[in-house]
Amino acid sequence: MATEIKLPQLGEGLESGEVLSVKVQPGQTVAEGQALLEIEAEKATVEVPAPMSGRVVQMKVKKGDMVRVGQVYCAIEPTDGREEKAEAPPEAEARPEPEQSDGRRRPATAEAEPKPAPAREAPPPAAAPDTGKPVLAGPATRRLARELGIDLRQVPGSGRHGRVSQDDIRAYVRRLASGAAGVAAAAVPAPPLPDFERWGPVERRPFESVRKKTAEQMSLAWAQIPHVTQHDLADITDLDAFRRQQEGKGPKLTITAFALKAAAIALTQFPQFNASLDTAQGQLIVKRYYHIGVAVDTERGLLVPVIRDVDKKSVQELAQELTELAERARQKKVTADDMRGGTFTITNLGGIGGTGFTPIVNYPEVAILGMSRGRWTPVVHNGQVVPRLLLPLSLSYDHRVIDGADAARFTRRIAEMLEN
Repeated sequence: MATEIKLPQLGEGLESGEVLSVKVQPGQTVAEGQALLEIEAEKATVEVPAPMSGRVVQMKVKKGDMVRVGQVYCAIEPTDGREEKAEAPPEAEARPEPEQSDGRRRPATAEAEPKPAPAREAPPPAAAPDTGKPVLAGPATRRLARELGIDLRQVPGSGRHGRVSQDDIRAYVRRLASGAAGVAAAAVPAPPLPDFERWGPVERRPFESVRKKTAEQMSLAWAQIPHVTQHDLADITDLDAFRRQQEGKGPKLTITAFALKAAAIALTQFPQFNASLDTAQGQLIVKRYYHIGVAVDTERGLLVPVIRDVDKKSVQELAQELTELAERARQKKVTADDMRGGTFTITNLGGIGGTGFTPIVNYPEVAILGMSRGRWTPVVHNGQVVPRLLLPLSLSYDHRVIDGADAARFTRRIAEMLEN
């Protein structure tokens, strides 16, 4: 008899994902641990292994489908005629233990928690006013709220007794991005699109999972943060010469590696740039650790893996880690945790071109440093007009937290370190 296989937990805070590929077909014999699906969740790629050996009888999902934890996605018949442990425990036991308002867990019962609800596309009802009662939510939900800077008291809960789920938070974020929650500035609804086929042939392409997540994050950041961008130039003539002298003596020293080190030093001197604004509590959360995200261009879209404790590492160590992390991102091997916990972000478009741009702050951070292509430019240096290699710097920042004068000082400080 075939055993229904349910999607297991994909990782902390990951409740659903998009099927990137189905690696087996009905009739195929698989071994325990063999990859059955490749799923993309929160920009991370996760392989789902077979929990048992046997013959695949049915595959219930295909590429592009959205699947949730606990959903049956295939059926496997044990090849030895015995059913192996493959399913989740019985329903009453498989449900997560509900939390009490004081954060402690109590034993689950069949009535303790409803079945997971399907992902909701419609906006939730307006947030209820804060009643002063504790918010019912699980640890993963609370962590997601902290990472997004969301006050759980403002999120309408769809669960029993108003329990807030991660889907509730994501729906609330979508409303913030559209200006519908009252926290963000009011937005004009987008009018219906015209019939483009009236003027010629069109092609409809799926909006891929990474692009969807990027769009959601960028919409939230743009709706929440009053952006200002400070531009400056760094003379990296000497730095570039030194960098080239080191070729073949260790990991490749890129401008980004030096920028990471310079940014970590500047963040210790300007702590307001290493912070997040908690509007609900009226506080500025200043982080005493320095984890910097680096934007990586991949064929699937933009990923921002995080390099941790940048202030404690040498330029050589940062260069090595940066190379490895970028390669993992391009090979779809970064996890969701690899892209969490950043305090500041660097994005370098110098390998492509450009003279400057206005990067969007990676909410809930308050600043992001962009770098464009360095160009040889005639400048006055030591009283003579000589060619120098100038690197454009573009710092976007949250003007609620950072004033223009401090942004100019911060950008100049990074430029000075790159020049020295």
